[in-house]
Amino acid sequence: LSLDRMAMALQQLNQPAGSIPAVQVVGTNGKGSIACLIHHGLMAAGLRSGLTTSPHLVSWCERIRVNDQLISLADLRLTLEGLQPVVEQCRLTPFEQVICSALIHFERHQPDWLVLEAGLGGRLDATTAHSRRPLIAVASIGLDHREHLGNSLAAIAAEKAAAIGEGAHVISAAQKPEVSAVLEQRVREVQGTLQWVKALDESWSLGLPGAWQRRNGAVAQAALQWISASNDGITNQSIRAGFTAARWPGRLQWMRWRGMRLRVDGAHNPPAAIELARERCSWSSPGTRQTWILAIQAQKQAPDMLQQLLSSNDEAWVVPVPGHRSWSLGQLQQALPQQAHQLKSAETANAALDQLLGRGWPEPAPVIAGSLYLIGHLMENGTLEAE
Repeated sequence: LSLDRMAMALQQLNQPAGSIPAVQVVGTNGKGSIACLIHHGLMAAGLRSGLTTSPHLVSWCERIRVNDQLISLADLRLTLEGLQPVVEQCRLTPFEQVICSALIHFERHQPDWLVLEAGLGGRLDATTAHSRRPLIAVASIGLDHREHLGNSLAAIAAEKAAAIGEGAHVISAAQKPEVSAVLEQRVREVQGTLQWVKALDESWSLGLPGAWQRRNGAVAQAALQWISASNDGITNQSIRAGFTAARWPGRLQWMRWRGMRLRVDGAHNPPAAIELARERCSWSSPGTRQTWILAIQAQKQAPDMLQQLLSSNDEAWVVPVPGHRSWSLGQLQQALPQQAHQLKSAETANAALDQLLGRGWPEPAPVIAGSLYLIGHLMENGTLEAE
């Protein structure tokens, strides 16, 4: 991992979109939601917003959009093909190629603001190579991607906080003490400003389901208010309208399988599992049996996730993440001997759903979680349809 390749590539490309200010969104969980809310808030104010996010669910084109218009597949292909000489010379990774393509696309369309969702880190993330990032929005920081970012919360926070540049304004909801200390230290070092925000109250209508979205919404609201100092069109009314209109697929979303309702959520690490378990309390009374279908990549902390998600009466079907090394039933039963009797396996999510249907569709509805890759795969092949 290095920023040198991106810096060299952007220099050769004449710094595409370099004059357009960007809000960069860093963190562990909630980055996509915060980026989505800021993007919709900008649009509701009549501004043009260029958004880049990751990962995608079905199409790579989801990662690059100006307002509601995704980059077309033909444009993305042409941009990537034109980028190949720079790719070969600078040895760009696939993620770096996508970010370069996004900036080239934004240069062509000249939005008023960019919303850049960072990938797994910050210090060496491709989005950090953009030279004009006066505003940094920080999502919840937790233990994930330890193989790249470090084994402690402070180390991970330091990698993400290193994206904060000189004089930047930083916005965050409450973090764990060791994360807060890292953010405060980094902001002092770069002579920036740090704004702590509290979760939005119940008067706010959010198009993104889940109680945790009120914290994400508070970060997005503060970011839009900061931008409003130079854009009169951003008002409290426009921010509220944008938040109501916001949608972010694959996150606590109702979908249908053969006409049967189920929930899907991309929770893929212990902090996200904690939030999903809390949300479960809003639809399920204590002692009610919840059925989970879980696909978790091999490098993730699956035992910790299951300990957070599973109540004593629950059952979980363990299935593979398509195209990725995954935790198996045997590995999880060995890691969690006291919960081994609650675990079952199926070759695919579809096979698990078939078995559930055969014995009577559960109530409350089953939840598919553990990986956005699985949800995207099921949407792409038509197994799941959004309500």
